Amino acid sequence: MIKNYLIIAWRNIIRHKAYSAINIAGLTLGIAASLLIFMVVQYELSYDTFQPNYKNIYHIVTEGKSPDGITYNPGIPGAATDALRLDFPEAKVAAFHLNYGSQITAPGANLAGDKKFTESIGVVFIEPQYFDIFRSSWLAGQPSVLKDPNMVVIDKSNAIKYFGDWRNATGKTLKMDNVLTLKVAGVIEDAPANSDFPFKVLVSYTTLNQHKNNYNFTTDWNSTNSNQNVFMLFPKGISINKTNQQLKTFSDKHYGKQGPEVNFEVLQPLSQLHFDTKFGNSIGDHLTSMATLRTLSFIAVLIIIMASINFINLSTAQSVGRSKEVGIRKVLGSSRPQLIAQVIGETAIIVISSVFLAVCVAKIALPYLKNIASVPESISLLNAGSLAFLCGTTIVVILLSGLYPALIVSGFKPVLALKNKITAASVGGIPLRRALVVAQFAISQLLIIGTVVAVNQMNFVNKADLGFNKDAVLVIPGYTDSVSLRKMQSFKQRLLENPTVQSVSFASDVPSSDNNWGTNFYFNNSKKDPGFPTFLKLADADYFKTFGLQFTAGTGYQFSDTAREAVVNQTILRKLGIQHDKDAIGKTIMLGSGHWAHIIGVVRDFKTNSLRETVKPIIILSNKKFESQVAIKLHAKDLMETTASIQKLWESTYPEYAYNGFFLDTNIAQFYKQENQLALIYKLFAAVAIFISCLGLYGLVSFMSVQRTKEVGIRKVLGASVTSIIYLFSKEFLVLIAISFFIAMPAAWYIMSGWLQNFAYRITLNAWIFLIAIAASVIIACLTVSYKAIKAALANPVNSLRSE
Repeated sequence: MIKNYLIIAWRNIIRHKAYSAINIAGLTLGIAASLLIFMVVQYELSYDTFQPNYKNIYHIVTEGKSPDGITYNPGIPGAATDALRLDFPEAKVAAFHLNYGSQITAPGANLAGDKKFTESIGVVFIEPQYFDIFRSSWLAGQPSVLKDPNMVVIDKSNAIKYFGDWRNATGKTLKMDNVLTLKVAGVIEDAPANSDFPFKVLVSYTTLNQHKNNYNFTTDWNSTNSNQNVFMLFPKGISINKTNQQLKTFSDKHYGKQGPEVNFEVLQPLSQLHFDTKFGNSIGDHLTSMATLRTLSFIAVLIIIMASINFINLSTAQSVGRSKEVGIRKVLGSSRPQLIAQVIGETAIIVISSVFLAVCVAKIALPYLKNIASVPESISLLNAGSLAFLCGTTIVVILLSGLYPALIVSGFKPVLALKNKITAASVGGIPLRRALVVAQFAISQLLIIGTVVAVNQMNFVNKADLGFNKDAVLVIPGYTDSVSLRKMQSFKQRLLENPTVQSVSFASDVPSSDNNWGTNFYFNNSKKDPGFPTFLKLADADYFKTFGLQFTAGTGYQFSDTAREAVVNQTILRKLGIQHDKDAIGKTIMLGSGHWAHIIGVVRDFKTNSLRETVKPIIILSNKKFESQVAIKLHAKDLMETTASIQKLWESTYPEYAYNGFFLDTNIAQFYKQENQLALIYKLFAAVAIFISCLGLYGLVSFMSVQRTKEVGIRKVLGASVTSIIYLFSKEFLVLIAISFFIAMPAAWYIMSGWLQNFAYRITLNAWIFLIAIAASVIIACLTVSYKAIKAALANPVNSLRSE
């Protein structure tokens, strides 16, 4: 019997090739798109889950409460590690200090042959206790080697990069930043791609204690450094609320009397580390918010639903042609369960075929997935998770797509079926099919609105006035050791001799970056802390000219090695209660326990971080020993040639350091990598959704044109025009699209308003954004319907009236 069902099912599929092709195409595209989204979500959710103690590991982070709200810092004071060990003896505690952009020099045949590498991430000063909490595979050495100063452990890939063979690494020496000479004491396996701890060069923590000044490390409780991280492994079953209360008591005890801003330590579970965007950059190279993953999952579900709606609509409409077959089967004794099983079987064949085709489509698209998501090229399409997803999707889609048509077909009354009394109007209920079309177009419009909003927001972000000039500014990270400082002015003069160089500035940081160097301060000779921190940009006098900062009062300072004069931005003045910029000139300001400096200038606010954040209060002053970056403003023409000549000059001036120049505008664009990827995802999957809805609409119109062949012929004989025939086919769908718009509009407004809240600076959701969605839907629907409608309208009425 099963064999007979399969044969009949296959014949029905072959007999109705067009409808089968539409269903298979829609399901294939929908399942392939959902599978790719699942791969991204599965990969992001897998971060750090391979750690044996994943559920019991916690990151200790700092929250600050002030009258302006809550601030978040992923780091804690340098003195906190030992204090945590004393106050929480039941937990294992480990600290590490991140160091971005360090240069590692491996010995070559001679000094000129030394190999220089800049490690943008992965260099860390680390305690051996780290390996009591996190698992790593040791190829050579053991964690205890990190107890001694000037020891380093490197991962396998870096060992090969530095020495050619990781087996040759142990016992060799490396230089770090031309300051530290380190002995390679061990080699570990590379961290997995889905790790938030991609450590490559692990220097003993005691080395940091011996070189505090070189790496701006302090054990002052009033200094919180985002690079200073502490993790704790607690016994199973701890209460997070109770432990956070203990940490508050701990903070009160060690911070002492605090001002209006109160800092305290809290637990951040390892399971939240990769997704908690309020604490800024992750330890690794990217963060993914849970909101983004929920959005992706929601899109995948919507696309599957759309493909299933196509199947339901076409199957119920097509079932009219099978009424006689069903009537005969019932007369011959077929039961309703047998008829349901047959229809479900036909659905299963189509769905399973679609799943296999979807896997092929996804396999072809997989190499391009890295362009729309932060996944490695080596990601595997078929694994235990994806196979479970495919199996689950297959079952759900078979039931979702096949059960309702099966109930409709099996419910035909034999007498009516054999007399051809069953019509398209009576099958499945016109209201239901209309509701399904409305649902399908509501989903399409939701994605269209999402696409328009995301694209416009990212265009706004990419073109926003940042308050400074970021174009054609070449930035070269450097160093502030005594040798480099002596060469600074001569290097600057030689740069300015190049006619394509407009200006050169040495600074600790560019105007807009991920860096947040904050401190407390005092204003106008007052001994009272204002109650909020200020953020620093240490730079020479040409900083303002190089970045085109605009003065609203006063001027910039003169060249000086130390901070005697300062320039502030407007935000810090407003927070201090000063409304007129010129009133700040001549006032004094002091950082921490430093010296008083006179404010001689006020610059217009510039964006200090990404546009997700509001402008921070900024103080700009000079301090030569921290001005490690050189920023070079260039003429826009011949950038490649100019950059090459600057690189050659750098390498001849600083032969001991690698060249790592980058253009500022490119670096700023990296702030919005995830948002730009999400905008691209919206574009791609909105296109997929539109295509699937068009397939379904085309199938329904095709069916209508066949069912209404005689009606069209009679209308033409009675004088109906081609336009009126096209309107006959289109009017119902246009009404349904209008209804779908009023459903999609509030949902889209709610979802995209929430997404825009991630940005301190954002577009307004104007009416035209929603009008674009309905206009696009109407145009798409008209184009889809018009082909079949025009064909039916132009058909010879004689042939139409002869058809049955």
